[in-house]
Amino acid sequence: MIKGLYGWMLDLARSRHAYWALAIVAFAESSVFPIPPDVLMIPMIIARPRRAFVIAGIALAGSVLGALLGYAIGWGLWESVGRPVLEFYGKGGYFETFAERYNEFGAWAVLIAGITPFPYKVITILSGATGLSLPVFVVASIIARGLRFFLVAALLWSFGAPIRDFIERRLTLVFCIGVVLLVGGFALVRYL
Repeated sequence: MIKGLYGWMLDLARSRHAYWALAIVAFAESSVFPIPPDVLMIPMIIARPRRAFVIAGIALAGSVLGALLGYAIGWGLWESVGRPVLEFYGKGGYFETFAERYNEFGAWAVLIAGITPFPYKVITILSGATGLSLPVFVVASIIARGLRFFLVAALLWSFGAPIRDFIERRLTLVFCIGVVLLVGGFALVRYL
């Protein structure tokens, strides 16, 4: 099924509706869809390198708007489904403790998930369920998704098709190493 969706998205990248498709896929990926918008973005940028940053901007806008839907899902479903289930089992207090801890570091969770291959929709929904500050959530989403999409666009704009293999195979590793170094650097500064 995932392979079929991937092929379908590559066909969309070549269509005259590619920009709208990218916006919709980026929107859906932030809340429910399993395939990241990079699958559409990469072939679109290779086909139209002069439009690389416009394409990244469309992905960013769609993704942040979709993140708001994910946040709303977490907030709405938590109150109507999640909380009653936990309370039925006498575990309602556990979520409050988790929510406090999550919200203490929530901006970092949004930043890390927005850059790395971690399913971003999990963090958007979790942020709504725990009541993470909406302005903090939006700013962290814009920074994380902007960094991810504009870095991909800049690499493709600068190096073209030869960088495609690197992006598809190794960029995730580079992002993960970067996040580890960033978090490690802040931890080191905090404890020194």
